[in-house]
Amino acid sequence: MHGLQTLASRHPAHSVISGERCMDHAELMAVSRRAASGLHDLGVWQGDQVALLMRNDLPFLQASLAAGMLGASPVPINWHSTPEEIAYILDDSGAKVLVAHADLLTEGVLAVCGNVEVVAVITPVEIASAYGITSTLCQIAGGLPEWSSWLGAYPEWHDRPRTVSGPMFYTSGTTGRPKGVKRKAASPDVIAGIERRTAVAWGFSEHAIRAVLTGPLYHSAPNAYALQVVRRGGLLVMQPRFNPEGLLELVERHRITHLHMVPTMFVRLLALPAEVRARHDLSSLVFVTHGSAPCPPDVKRLMIGWWGPIIHEYYAMTEIGLVTASSSEEWLAHPGSVGKALPGVDIMTAADGEIQVRSETTTRFSYHRAEEKTDAVRIGDFIATGDIGHLDDGFLYISDRKSDMIISGGVNIYPAEIEQQLAGLPGLRDCAVFGVPDQEFGERVVAILESDDVLEAEQVKAWLKPRLSNYKMPREIHFARSLPREDSGKIKKRLVRAALLEGRL
Repeated sequence: MHGLQTLASRHPAHSVISGERCMDHAELMAVSRRAASGLHDLGVWQGDQVALLMRNDLPFLQASLAAGMLGASPVPINWHSTPEEIAYILDDSGAKVLVAHADLLTEGVLAVCGNVEVVAVITPVEIASAYGITSTLCQIAGGLPEWSSWLGAYPEWHDRPRTVSGPMFYTSGTTGRPKGVKRKAASPDVIAGIERRTAVAWGFSEHAIRAVLTGPLYHSAPNAYALQVVRRGGLLVMQPRFNPEGLLELVERHRITHLHMVPTMFVRLLALPAEVRARHDLSSLVFVTHGSAPCPPDVKRLMIGWWGPIIHEYYAMTEIGLVTASSSEEWLAHPGSVGKALPGVDIMTAADGEIQVRSETTTRFSYHRAEEKTDAVRIGDFIATGDIGHLDDGFLYISDRKSDMIISGGVNIYPAEIEQQLAGLPGLRDCAVFGVPDQEFGERVVAILESDDVLEAEQVKAWLKPRLSNYKMPREIHFARSLPREDSGKIKKRLVRAALLEGRL
């Protein structure tokens, strides 16, 4: 690949690093412009979608930037997804092209691509090593075009800039089918508002940025974080898979200043032996932000004690972006809060405690091909977040979620999708799926099955395995002869959850 250098030669700013590969921003943009020409040759244009099925890798960024040059939206797909889940997103989004790592292009995935053009990316060494992928799976099969060679046939794209709406992320819904979050093209005032909030919440205004990408690019927050670092001319080191000691080594080696994390990562860092934690120089860090899931107070206090008052927190939604933020000092004075409203954001709570938010972005989004679901969350210029909480002295506290959504390791999981797949299990009368507190992941998925027949947990897992991504799989499975119900017949899930947590089930 053009423009690659070994880390032995330099540790540059204005570059992206993945394993032993390094690409400066000028070459990144040049490759992305060739990718834009290639995608356009495959029929991609203004308003179209380009699906991405990759782990953290340079081509993920290249394809994302290329789509934007054409006025198209990249559609990141969780690479843990089953072929059935991938098929739904490809069909619902109307993606014209799928760019994917070679090892993820299984027979099952290729079988559901239909008329979608597929461009394969050789799975790089650092990703293969991190995930234990055999070398044979990393190679391109079936005569598919290979990303780097394919790009070589195209000139750089130099047509006039197109209207950009940004990535379209799929977020699971209470009906069991994920919804694509689309955004209208941003006007200058909207862009300015987003920039102001980003500068405050992620600390991008005071220092030159040298960051490690710790989370997956298919998730909206790490994706936005990575692209912001690139656009602001910073150094971005892509960690193929989160490894706590590996992160400490990267911070020391590259003199990292900024990190975006989730609480699960804090838990794993704190679990390292004291001598390992003390081995690395972390003095370059100036701004570490976390979000996506609640952080246990004791974990946060320990991280502030270890890294100092550089730990910041934010609250956001895929649909509308950043909402609140707090510093270490603010959190210690208001423990348990997720911070104060960011510039340009208004927050209020409804009579039932549901948090409602307004900013320049709340009227810009819609759910793709699901206007009724968009209308359901709009209250004038405000959007209903689905979270329950309250404001105290301007600080927002979140106490519950109105929906049943589970956040495990920073990833959204909707019980309705799992319950829908369980519904066909022979011998099952009904079921309830929900999250319970987990020290490492924040929450873990639990399923309670109502059945007269003799079912075993392994049978249930075997039933679900071909139907669900592994990260959605219940970590605990319990059985009951009957479950408490409303007069309507609906299971009283909160009572079931309480009974389990209190040891009464």
